[in-house]
Amino acid sequence: MKGYRFVLPPYILDAIAKRGNVEQRAAAVDSMSIDHALRTDRAIRSVVGITKMPARTKLQGRRRNISTCESTENLPGQLVRAETQPVVADVEINEAYDALGATYDFYWHVFQRASIDARDMPLNASVHFGVKYDNAYWDGQRMVFGDGDGELFNRFTLDLDVVGHELTHGVTEHEAGLVYSGQSGALNESISDVFGVMVKQYQLGQTAEQADWLIGAKLFTPKIHGVALRSMKAPGTAYDDQLLGKDPQPADMAHFVHTYSDNGGVHTNSGIPNHAFYLLAMALGGNAWDKAGQIWYETILDGHLRKNAGFASFARLTKTNAGRLYGLNGPESKAVVAAWAGVGIKVL
Repeated sequence: MKGYRFVLPPYILDAIAKRGNVEQRAAAVDSMSIDHALRTDRAIRSVVGITKMPARTKLQGRRRNISTCESTENLPGQLVRAETQPVVADVEINEAYDALGATYDFYWHVFQRASIDARDMPLNASVHFGVKYDNAYWDGQRMVFGDGDGELFNRFTLDLDVVGHELTHGVTEHEAGLVYSGQSGALNESISDVFGVMVKQYQLGQTAEQADWLIGAKLFTPKIHGVALRSMKAPGTAYDDQLLGKDPQPADMAHFVHTYSDNGGVHTNSGIPNHAFYLLAMALGGNAWDKAGQIWYETILDGHLRKNAGFASFARLTKTNAGRLYGLNGPESKAVVAAWAGVGIKVL
């Protein structure tokens, strides 16, 4: 199911809209209004077929295009930096350009995947979207970054793992098409966290043991009591703030959150498969992308992942792919079973 995928979960903006001061509430409400309008627009376009992308068959390498909206909501904005062009004075433009390149390089060097669609789809981004817009999103064709309000949120080009997360939604759309609701939606979000954090680890040359396993560690200003949007190492501990509330992510099935909000808790319950991947990467050691990442990637690609897959069926497929890649009774397969058991899912 294609659609807009936003960096900030709706419950964070909702909390600010309820508890913030006048300026904070205004920024949150404005951002929520934009998000709602974008989702509505996407639904209409999807019905009439406007968003269909043309097929590409010829590989051309990295093709990045960064535009600026100049604080308007007019997309794509003015093109300000294209592939091979030098750095400019605008830091957001350069950060977006570098993050798109780092994500492309990760997918190409680790998985031999040529861009989001595996056919060298151009990587487009627009910065300076809206006025103090507290979010960033992938709309199926481009990344769009807000500048943040400067009080609670920094600029949304700061975190490489967030960009990797959003672009991975494009990979999931092309390969698995996971329905963005309930457990399949939480898997969709988790897969983006998994590959987003690996993009960051790959760029920094970090092993699983060295990494912080945080998503969005640079987004909060010092006014927020928290370290990141999410923690894969310890879901539910990323923030505990008077304004935002406490990080609601569960780390295991015993604490699964049953809710109708946020498409059935897609940003909340993603903490469970997130933690399973963390446990697997730590058990296998070394670089997360060497084995754990390969198992997850093959599971997305192997054609057996149903669009409405739940956690248990995804877990079984990861065991199958671990066995196919590294041996049915090998330590990798056993580690996969143990990792899922660690979050309360038994894999037979």
